[in-house]
Amino acid sequence: MGRKRRDSSSDAVYAALRIMSRNPRNAPARPSGSSAHKPLPNRLRIIGGQWRGVRITFPPLPALRPSPDRVRETLFNWLQPVIVGARCLDLFAGSGALGIEALSRGASHVDFIDSEPAIGRHLLETLQRLDAANAAVRTADALKFLDQRHAGGHYDVVFLDPPYASDLLLQVCNKLAAADWLARGALIYLECAADKPLPQLPAAWQVHRSKRAGQVGYHLLHTGSGETSSVHANAVSNTDR
Repeated sequence: MGRKRRDSSSDAVYAALRIMSRNPRNAPARPSGSSAHKPLPNRLRIIGGQWRGVRITFPPLPALRPSPDRVRETLFNWLQPVIVGARCLDLFAGSGALGIEALSRGASHVDFIDSEPAIGRHLLETLQRLDAANAAVRTADALKFLDQRHAGGHYDVVFLDPPYASDLLLQVCNKLAAADWLARGALIYLECAADKPLPQLPAAWQVHRSKRAGQVGYHLLHTGSGETSSVHANAVSNTDR
């Protein structure tokens, strides 16, 4: 008896399956409701200090734009003489990269402020995972927070990294300067689009360091006038690292 011939329709199906297996683009699409389509948390790495190398996550929100590793490394080289024991304010906390880096390097306390509840919840979870007891998280609008009566200690270092498209830097700087928020000689970190000029600064504030990394412009200001405070004196001695 001769060999049985394979049906031509079976041959066509077999060839189509082989083509689909070689080309993933031809594979059937997964259902839109599957877990594979849920956005995964973003990650960043802590650069230095007790949590050096630890990766933390932050919510996959379009507005979140953590300071790049290179920028954070330069900033904390600038702050190295003063960050240990400093009280810090991370006013547009977002991912928490700046405030958590400060805690990792020895800051005595960091207040994290952000207007987005999902960010606040995630920051609390991250700080609990790191066992960071010397921190507080508040969900609040930055300007409204600064309008409140300040009952805590003065801040030695303030991190300001608002959305680039906003005009919040000018308003926030004026509110910080006008009220009793800052320790004498406090340092202010500003981050903004590299192609945009800094806002008009309060009279006593001066640019101490200024650099650019791609589309990011970042600046360290000191707020003292007249006699140089010990915080600023230490920062000045840390020449361009």
